[in-house]
Amino acid sequence: MTAAALYLRWLGYQDIRRADQRPPSGIGLAARGVLAQVDPTLRPASLRDVECLWLTAMTESTGCVYFSLAGYAEDARSVADSLGVPLFVLDLTGTPQPVNSLADELVEAGA
Repeated sequence: MTAAALYLRWLGYQDIRRADQRPPSGIGLAARGVLAQVDPTLRPASLRDVECLWLTAMTESTGCVYFSLAGYAEDARSVADSLGVPLFVLDLTGTPQPVNSLADELVEAGA
């Protein structure tokens, strides 16, 4: 969680805190303009996980980002692309690595 919070700060999101709503799995982070989910489980994030994050972000009229330790199921990756959700995987050092083009774009443009 700390690595994801620091990474979000590096991207330009300054007021990072725990999200008000707890995600179905993992830890929720929030900042002005973004809702993030950090999934530390050893199973790939599912389609449902990505959709739940997106729906929660939509109810709060904000963007969202997903960080996963174990990666993503194939259907989760394709749905994330269609919903506009940047996906990152936490590598062995805890450093977030972009998984989809939306994550690449976020890294290039920042918050």
